[in-house]
Amino acid sequence: MIIETEEELEGIKKVSEAVALTLHKMKAYTRTGMTTREIDEYGRQLLEGLGARSAPFETYGFPGYSCISVNQEFAHGVPSDKVILKDGDIINIDVSAELGRFWSDNGCSFIVGDDVQGLQHLVNTSQLILMEAIAQISGGVRINEIGKLIETRAKKAGYTVIRDLGGHGIGRSLHEEPSGIMNYHDRYDRVRGFRKDSVVAIETFISTKSAYIETAADNWGLTGSKGGFVAQHEHTILVTSGNPIILTAANGIM
Repeated sequence: MIIETEEELEGIKKVSEAVALTLHKMKAYTRTGMTTREIDEYGRQLLEGLGARSAPFETYGFPGYSCISVNQEFAHGVPSDKVILKDGDIINIDVSAELGRFWSDNGCSFIVGDDVQGLQHLVNTSQLILMEAIAQISGGVRINEIGKLIETRAKKAGYTVIRDLGGHGIGRSLHEEPSGIMNYHDRYDRVRGFRKDSVVAIETFISTKSAYIETAADNWGLTGSKGGFVAQHEHTILVTSGNPIILTAANGIM
């Protein structure tokens, strides 16, 4: 989406604040002994209280209101009464929604309880890389240069990136152009650049082993082709001629 009016700017700000506050509160609410279904239900109540509608539920008929993925499940995890959180689990909550005909998206990985699996460094790395990548985005910057930055930083930290998941345009629908804002340097993508006044969702997928994903038996969840763990962090931003505006800053991923 390209922002052209003050009304559009206010609309995208409002929905972005809604998803950001919902994610922030869901993270604070999460604790050991909970099921992912309980967390999802809490998120549903928060979104509805803000007048927003769950994007995956409305758009894809997803069997939940937010995607909640635990441990070897990398993304698109279906909330379940059978998944009970325990110390050291790495959990990802991805919240996207529609409000007033505008759409926004954000996500966050974090450790539940004590870090018994030793994954806090992975989480920290994903978050830091996201913020570093966002800081380099402005109108005219090539999309593949941001992918190169993410991939380079991940390798330097001892990790890899998921090559078939990435960010996307957003605003009037959940997924828009530019699609495929990937976490690696696509040397064949020499033309596309970020456009001033565009709204995009930037996300990292930093992995311990896998570079590609596979679809789980439920046809929703995504796992790694070589196993391991992944940390994802995501902000929706407004691209400017200078520093971007982080529209989902209220989620606390800073």
